Amino acid sequence: MTQTAIPRPVITTDALYERVRHAVPQVEWQASFADDAAAIMALKQTRNAVVLAHNYQTPEIFHGVADVVGDSLALAREAQEVDADVIVLAGVHFMAETAKLLNPSKTVLVPDLEAGCSLAESITAADVRALKAAHPGVPVVTYVNTSADVKAESDICCTSGNAVKVIESLGVERVIMIPDEYLAQNIAAQTGVEVITWPGHCEVHERFTPADIRTIREENPGVVVLAHPECPPEVVAEADLAGSTAQMQAYVEQRQPATLALITECSMSDNLAALHPDVRMVRPCAMCPHMKRSTLVKIRRSLETMTAEVTIDESVAARAREAVEKMLAIR
Repeated sequence: MTQTAIPRPVITTDALYERVRHAVPQVEWQASFADDAAAIMALKQTRNAVVLAHNYQTPEIFHGVADVVGDSLALAREAQEVDADVIVLAGVHFMAETAKLLNPSKTVLVPDLEAGCSLAESITAADVRALKAAHPGVPVVTYVNTSADVKAESDICCTSGNAVKVIESLGVERVIMIPDEYLAQNIAAQTGVEVITWPGHCEVHERFTPADIRTIREENPGVVVLAHPECPPEVVAEADLAGSTAQMQAYVEQRQPATLALITECSMSDNLAALHPDVRMVRPCAMCPHMKRSTLVKIRRSLETMTAEVTIDESVAARAREAVEKMLAIR
């Protein structure tokens, strides 16, 4: 890899490896990750930068170089609090857009512009305008897994972790909830609010079936099964609990189950296993190809070259920002 002339203090990787040793063999760390991790830590100092990483990032990112980790809601909140000039979002593009919405004066970088999302790609701003025309006066609740253009057409945003609170805060009997059809159905079952849905699905969570969970239980007596609410309702019905990745993490921290299966993206199990080595993880793996586009190599290159910078037209950003800030105001 061609290096830039950016001066870097010398950083050893011993402390970094301690964070990931439960998930990454030392030989792999030294051969594949150590040099890039040390370079990233140095570049963060010279650039006054921070790395925000979603829970679905691989352990060498999540435990190694990230400054802030969490689900979409946590990253949205923390993005407003970081004391840095540069934010690198190790996740997917809509997350970087959300960070830029909340930090318009900061430089926000995404390590790979191709890191998309099946949910975000399932709906456009024109689709939202058509829905509003078909259902006049019905508020639009938009999942953060969407583009800024779609957020700009919305009344308020939500995440899987706060969707119930967001909908209940509106005090209405009917909402348009986009784009995740399964999340909307699962939230409707919890709130009793009529939900007009959109046929968008997460390509990771739609793969799971009730049969998968029954097999896990048969092979692992006593296992606790936690499912993400982007899963189909019949899958959620088979689980012990449905919740966002942050809610899954809180459950493990508080309950410390002996055996656990997470019905979500692969790296969530890897990262929780590193934090809770006494919990035996059953790993029904479904990998998000978009999340895995972020790598240490790409994060390093992003900080070296200050690319790819996320920009949003201000006429769109102002309206999208309002929808996100309304969500963040709900505690």
